[in-house]
Amino acid sequence: MFNGATDTQQTNYDSYENFEEAPQTNGPSDAFSAITQQDQIRAEPEKIRIWREEQQDRLEQKDKEEEQKKIDMRESAKKELDDWYKHNAEQLEKTKENNRASEAAFVKERDETQPGGEWEKICRLCEFNPKNSKNMKDVSRFRSILLQLKQTPLVR
Repeated sequence: MFNGATDTQQTNYDSYENFEEAPQTNGPSDAFSAITQQDQIRAEPEKIRIWREEQQDRLEQKDKEEEQKKIDMRESAKKELDDWYKHNAEQLEKTKENNRASEAAFVKERDETQPGGEWEKICRLCEFNPKNSKNMKDVSRFRSILLQLKQTPLVR
């Protein structure tokens, strides 16, 4: 062909078909990652490494203390809640007993009859302390009549 080259002469380059592209990575390749890590360890001063280890120990200790405090607070809260429920149940029982006793006394007093004691019972149910309120009717005369009937009941 030209310059004395013939068709049978071989070329010293590969065709694009045999070309392989090297894979691209953003960080260090696996072959050099150990070296990079070793360089970082060497670059860190001894005092910083000691501080970092101590800081890690302190943080672990604080985490343990926090977990223990959480456990203690939960136990304390559970105990206080149980005590509150127990105290509440006791108060409820006492209230029930007092209500039963006062109801029994009221029923006994209500059913008990004495001649001439009717007005006295009525006066026990009424409140004789005067209340000065503009919205209420004047009941002072009614109170005075009840007190008079209590002292001198009507004769039948």
